[in-house]
Amino acid sequence: MDTYEKATVIALEASVDYTPGGVVSKQVTKNEVGNITLFSFDKGQGLTEHTANFDAFVQILDGEAEIRIDGQPYNLKRGDCIIMPAGHPHALYATERFKMLLTMIRGK
Repeated sequence: MDTYEKATVIALEASVDYTPGGVVSKQVTKNEVGNITLFSFDKGQGLTEHTANFDAFVQILDGEAEIRIDGQPYNLKRGDCIIMPAGHPHALYATERFKMLLTMIRGK
């Protein structure tokens, strides 16, 4: 997965397309302390419950999603953000198709 050139203007929402019945990811940048990735989810798609070793910041760029953290549902729409804490189980589900920016920063 390629990353974007540095010092380049990026139109985030337009940088990842929807795929019928699918999930698309596109890495923006990655280094030893973290990564930034764009995702698109068609309606009804999602990521099953899992955990991560570091906090994950999600920003909804388009559409609507349900994000569950420790079993608690949070309904997010365009412009909303949430931090999924390290070590806590979380899952994502597209209540409508949606695009998101995921920023993960590795901590101590």
